[in-house]
Amino acid sequence: MSVALVLVEHEGGQIKDATLATVTAAAQLGEVHALVVGQGVGAVGEAAARIAGVARVHVADDAAYAHNLAENVAPVAAALMRDHCDYFVAPATTTGKNIAPRVAALLDVMQVSDILSVESADTFTRPIYAGNAIATVKSSDAKKVLTVRGTAFEKAAREGGAGAVEPVSGEGDKGISSFVGAELSKSERPELTSAKVIVSGGRAFGSNEQFHGLLDPLADKLKAGVGASRAAVDAGYAPNDYQVGQTGKIVAPEVYIAIGISGAIQHLAGMKDSKTIVAINKDEDAPIFQVADVGLVGDLFKIVPELTEKL
Repeated sequence: MSVALVLVEHEGGQIKDATLATVTAAAQLGEVHALVVGQGVGAVGEAAARIAGVARVHVADDAAYAHNLAENVAPVAAALMRDHCDYFVAPATTTGKNIAPRVAALLDVMQVSDILSVESADTFTRPIYAGNAIATVKSSDAKKVLTVRGTAFEKAAREGGAGAVEPVSGEGDKGISSFVGAELSKSERPELTSAKVIVSGGRAFGSNEQFHGLLDPLADKLKAGVGASRAAVDAGYAPNDYQVGQTGKIVAPEVYIAIGISGAIQHLAGMKDSKTIVAINKDEDAPIFQVADVGLVGDLFKIVPELTEKL
């Protein structure tokens, strides 16, 4: 039986939702093994072993892996791929996109990025042209490296598995890169990729003050995450980690509320898989209305305060 090695993405001792979707994709390829890399990650390894469908967990616990530097992590994954596994499967997140290409390079194979489905053992679909077309890609490489779009697969259950946990050793610190520091944004609101409801704003808000002054109260009422279009981020209304779109985060919440967003292809690529899309825009011909389930034409400066008040 083929073996698929899943990169477990974790933070603060918690396994991220993107990993659960990746496990679901990997299960269609063969027996699922998980790779947990970090420092003091014994509990994360045990949690990974409980994920439904995971048969084995490889834990590389060393100070060299404390910050998941891709240059140190990739050789660990590549060694397991050479000896035991047929597929390396990582979430198509910032971390996964950083590590997977290095694994592919070490194995001298091509990478299939951002897969949407597993058609067969060597054939996958992936979006191209900002999601306006779907390509079917067949790989002839003996070892395959994949990244998975988390919104395209159901999340595996966090409980129900009974995988075996075993330690693995790597090459330690390669000395290629070093961790200097991290500037992390903190928010009590849900993280965009796991939020069930997202309220997103565009350039039409006109300023940072109006963006947050109108969107934040609405998001608080809905217990929603706050997103932004690239235009709003470029204008300085919102930080980079708010950006939804092809060059931002790919989301698929239960409800996505797009306010003052025209609906450029770049933005639609990041949210069109949402279950219900609500659009508020004064331009009745805005492209966002072509994908919206509910559309409201009007002035956001009147509609948003009224909507917040009535909630």
